[in-house]
Amino acid sequence: MPEEKTTVGVIGLGSMGLGMAQTLVTKRFWTVGFDLSADRRTLAEEAGIEPMLTIGELIAASDFLVFSLPTAQDVSGVVESHLDLFQAKSGQRVIIIDTSTSEPDVSRDLANRLASLGHGFLDAPVSGGPAGAASGKLTMMIGGSEEDLALARPVIEAMAAKALHVGPSGAGNVAKLVNNLLAAAHMITTSEGLKLALAAGIDPEAALRVVNAASGKSMISEVHFPTWVMSDRFDSGFSMGLMRKDVRLAKKLADSTGAQLPLSEQVASLWAGSTELADSDDFTRMGAFKQKN
Repeated sequence: MPEEKTTVGVIGLGSMGLGMAQTLVTKRFWTVGFDLSADRRTLAEEAGIEPMLTIGELIAASDFLVFSLPTAQDVSGVVESHLDLFQAKSGQRVIIIDTSTSEPDVSRDLANRLASLGHGFLDAPVSGGPAGAASGKLTMMIGGSEEDLALARPVIEAMAAKALHVGPSGAGNVAKLVNNLLAAAHMITTSEGLKLALAAGIDPEAALRVVNAASGKSMISEVHFPTWVMSDRFDSGFSMGLMRKDVRLAKKLADSTGAQLPLSEQVASLWAGSTELADSDDFTRMGAFKQKN
């Protein structure tokens, strides 16, 4: 068990950040949290997390920091605007565990800047959704140094059932973009497969059982379709806007590296072009295959 005095500060108390903070409380870390929303700070307090009114106050109090923010620009903005506080804590190595789906170049730059001040930065995006965050069963893909990972391992193991060190700074971001690009593709291909089964007169439920017993299966077909698509619930907790962002970042990475991905180009086009679905809609709505009456 971690020592009682270890304080973890969580910046960003959305559905993922709040879940991770709640898990840290149950694992006996002293957990403090910040969010721009007063309502989210109230929810955090009710869960045993000490809310902080400013990010600066949270940084000053924390041994480790967990970021759960929407974009790479948000992550960079928090660090850049508080460099003076990190400088003041130069005698105490602070490790940032950034669980946001960020950008490799941003993570590498932040890791270098913080290293010059005596601190560590791990890009550690996660998979598992709000349920995984609240239960400590996330999968975390990590970029950064072995030394920083060793220091942060107690905090990481409290939040994640699987923690995979992919490589140096930025590697975790790359792995997450690859993963989410595939998930986005699987959502479309599984939907189209069931649409074909339905058009050919086969019960889609029966077709899905075959897929999941054979080589066409994926986590999307095994978990997402039975839970959120076939049931018409469409409430997985991950939005269209977030998946569109991740697919866009994957395409940007492909363009910058020169990788030729013709099928992924089409996937990106389909996600961007699904204008009938709002960014606030659940991303599983992209898998809807039944014709509307």
